[in-house]
Amino acid sequence: MAVTALDDRTALVLIDLQAGTLAAPTQPHPAADVVARAAELADACRAAGAPVVLVRMATSPDGADVTPGRSEAARLAGGRSRPYDLGPVAEPLTGHDGDILVTKRTWGAFHGTDLDLQLRRRGVTQIVPAGIATSLDVESTARAAHEHGYHVTFAVDAMTDIDEDAHRHSVSYLFPLLGEPGTAKETLDLPAAR
Repeated sequence: MAVTALDDRTALVLIDLQAGTLAAPTQPHPAADVVARAAELADACRAAGAPVVLVRMATSPDGADVTPGRSEAARLAGGRSRPYDLGPVAEPLTGHDGDILVTKRTWGAFHGTDLDLQLRRRGVTQIVPAGIATSLDVESTARAAHEHGYHVTFAVDAMTDIDEDAHRHSVSYLFPLLGEPGTAKETLDLPAAR
């Protein structure tokens, strides 16, 4: 893994660090450690004037905006998707003026949200995604960020999954194709690109 630099306009994008995901058993990093690293990254970004985006997962109570489609998971759940809300964002991350809150209804934080608009209005050219789950929500967001032309740096110890093999596959195989994986400390120590 090699991280090189952060653009002058980099945003931290924290994904699904909500009560519902934090209660799940996670691997390889405990959810509490991920939140602590995410909070450290967020504090550093805020101090540098960089945008912090808190992405939460929730659908409408009637379930009308739940992602449709046939899947094995939906079949096992009785053939239909149900409305859900993963609950509040972890407290160490909330209550900061200027943070951007994005509500998504599918895995990726770009699809069907105003995330791209919010980032472009602020001149952002790079994102640092982190959160839960590595192989679903973080990876989907990173793929879309790459496709939208953002540079991507991954703080891989500020994300975790419900399946350790899925986490490792994303980190070791897919993330190097989309950006630069490193640790939260390596990301904090990066010089700004010029």
